[in-house]
Amino acid sequence: MNLNKTNRQLHRWATLIVALPVIIMLVTGMLLQWKKQASWIQPPTQRGSETEPTLAFAEILASARAVDQAGIKTWDDVERLDVRPGKGVVKVRAKNRWEIQIDSATGAVLQTSYRRSDLIESLHDGSFFHDAAKLWVFFPAALALLLMWMTGLYLFVLPYVARARSRARRKMNAPPEV
Repeated sequence: MNLNKTNRQLHRWATLIVALPVIIMLVTGMLLQWKKQASWIQPPTQRGSETEPTLAFAEILASARAVDQAGIKTWDDVERLDVRPGKGVVKVRAKNRWEIQIDSATGAVLQTSYRRSDLIESLHDGSFFHDAAKLWVFFPAALALLLMWMTGLYLFVLPYVARARSRARRKMNAPPEV
């Protein structure tokens, strides 16, 4: 069995198997690198009037209800609350991916925008497709990519090692200098 031929075949087939999941991970990973710099991906965090939150949960819900795009009627429509005391803001994330930033002291709506970073993250880890896709498609694709990296490195280094061995053999077989 020729290790070089087996290595090339493994590299070739692994490329076909992992191509789609890896391109999804690559593109979404690049987008996530820019999430704090691109407001299209993740809205920038606004600053509230005070750094100590004083709003009650009922007041937060009332402020969030006032934003029609978010479609929030009850707490069941809220995905999560993100409280940033240092910035004086409460981020309310609706289940439909709209984010409402509320001043944690006054209850005023500071910003409303669509948040794409959560969608991009779910595509990146495969959970967008199905929870099982994370473990049974995207994780094996990552392992195959690691294997391809190792075999590619081997294929890259192999010619240099072969040339070095060839030079060493020629040097040993060369007639002695007089």
